[in-house]
Amino acid sequence: MVETHEDADVIVVGAGPAGSSAAYWCAQAGLDVLVLEKAEFPRDKICGDGLTPRAVAELVRMGISIRERDGWIRNEGLRVFGGGHVVQLPWPELSSYPSFGLARSRLTLDHLLAQHARAAGAKLLERTAVTGPVLDERTGRVVGVTARPVDAQGRRSGEEVTYRARVVLAADGVSSRLATALGRQPRQDRPLGVAVRTYFRSPRHADAWMESHLELWDGVPGRSNLMPGYGWIFAMGDGTVNVGLGSVSSTSAATKVDYKDLFGRWMANAPREWEFTPDNQLGPVRGAALPMGFNRGPLYDGGLMLVGDAGGMVSPFNGEGIAYGLQAGRVAAEAIAQGLARGSAAGRERALASYQSRMKDDLGGYYTLGRGFVRLIENPR
Repeated sequence: MVETHEDADVIVVGAGPAGSSAAYWCAQAGLDVLVLEKAEFPRDKICGDGLTPRAVAELVRMGISIRERDGWIRNEGLRVFGGGHVVQLPWPELSSYPSFGLARSRLTLDHLLAQHARAAGAKLLERTAVTGPVLDERTGRVVGVTARPVDAQGRRSGEEVTYRARVVLAADGVSSRLATALGRQPRQDRPLGVAVRTYFRSPRHADAWMESHLELWDGVPGRSNLMPGYGWIFAMGDGTVNVGLGSVSSTSAATKVDYKDLFGRWMANAPREWEFTPDNQLGPVRGAALPMGFNRGPLYDGGLMLVGDAGGMVSPFNGEGIAYGLQAGRVAAEAIAQGLARGSAAGRERALASYQSRMKDDLGGYYTLGRGFVRLIENPR
């Protein structure tokens, strides 16, 4: 038996940064918003946990407190290691973004953003796994989703339910069950990244710079084997640091490397002052795919919008995704508010479609350069 629940204006599937941003801004616009999240907060996500000034600006716009006493640590910029040199690159002084970055674990960041959306008026249902889209029989337009309650292990714990809405946002991550069900497969001509990370206790947990290692050696730098990928060390300010490595490829080749093995070899030769020892490691090394450069689309069609990883919004240059996910949520909400205020179906669709054009106008050229950058580093000659 499928139970049908009352309608909402907007259903958001997934309460990561992109989904919670969309939910917050839709609620701020006075819309009835339902957020469906398969996990229960707080829950972890594989991420470097670093937030660039672009992401910080989105948080400030949302009214999120970014004071250090509220659980944030600020950083001054990037400390880049490569070619036998170390360069410190401060965040630039710009009118549009602050001159500092932040770090915060996804365990607490995602929970904070979801609660912020709820406080704005969005309804949040946790432990609710979306199973597929609901289509209008006449037009084929997405008019809702089916979902079922799950337990803490993700196992089914109740009957399937239908939720209906005027617009559905897929913020359900790199695999995006909703987009896949509608035939929106990832593009094979877009870069794909993979990253792994863990946490360590470290005396340098309050370092003011985010470290980026452009070369990974399995021994003494310059006198050992150079491994594929790049590494990062981000201080969390709570006694721990986030340490990880990743790689990006113009094909699926990035997914075929044993990154956990590379990570172990890198850590065996990491700078001693960080104290990255087995005794200081907190939890296993875990990995995730990084969908890049608008690798799935269209970003809007027939009642369904894609935001964040569901739309492939990770930067090919540095693996950053949170800033663009937060931005996408805001732009999507603006298009939805305009669309649902229109008096005709044609007017509604024109306004909703503006989401894709705005995102591509802002980021399309940047991602195109990123694809060229990936090809260049793969074939430096």
